[in-house]
Amino acid sequence: MSDNNFRPAAVIFDMDGLMLDTEKIGIPIWAEAGKLFGYDITQEIVKKMIGISNANSRIIMQEEFGNDFPYDKVLEEVRALYKKEIDQNGVSLKKGLISLLDHLSAAGLPHAVATSTRKTTATDMLRRAGILDRFVSVTSGEEVANGKPAPDIFLLAAQRLGHPPNACIGFEDSTAGLRGLHAAGIRSVFVKDIIEPPPEVLTTVWRRYDDLSQAVELF
Repeated sequence: MSDNNFRPAAVIFDMDGLMLDTEKIGIPIWAEAGKLFGYDITQEIVKKMIGISNANSRIIMQEEFGNDFPYDKVLEEVRALYKKEIDQNGVSLKKGLISLLDHLSAAGLPHAVATSTRKTTATDMLRRAGILDRFVSVTSGEEVANGKPAPDIFLLAAQRLGHPPNACIGFEDSTAGLRGLHAAGIRSVFVKDIIEPPPEVLTTVWRRYDDLSQAVELF
């Protein structure tokens, strides 16, 4: 997928860490929630969960702390703390997002969201950020059988955009998301947030940018 002349017919965006500057919020929140239940949830553990589904996050936590880890209770606390943070401080957009969305709209290119975050939370976050109505659809991890890094969510997002996967591109900041895009046959654009993916994942990336505004050149 190294071709230089490809022009996408539609665009798929991840949400947290890619469009919304929210991943850095999650790290201390998971740590705080873990302490309430007697667990030391470190930054490195939280990083392993970035971009993946709740089902896969549960597996990671059980691998770290054992099958008795109260994942549902900790997750409930995380969601409560997260909501409190957003209620108090709002949602910050990543650099270059609005200029890129404006450019896509002017070019008549449809765009959609594919996020591991549950649907109600994702739509609320996008609404708070003032960008929900920019997208044709919002596809969440709970709508597919297998979450990222499986390709399911991206294939469904492409279907809702009305274009085959190989006519789309996908923007991601996570290792799991980049793996999923590659598995779906969708050219990936990596914009780093917190994680630097391993070399074998980076070799699958079609384009890489420091911020979203730089990607305007693709369209």
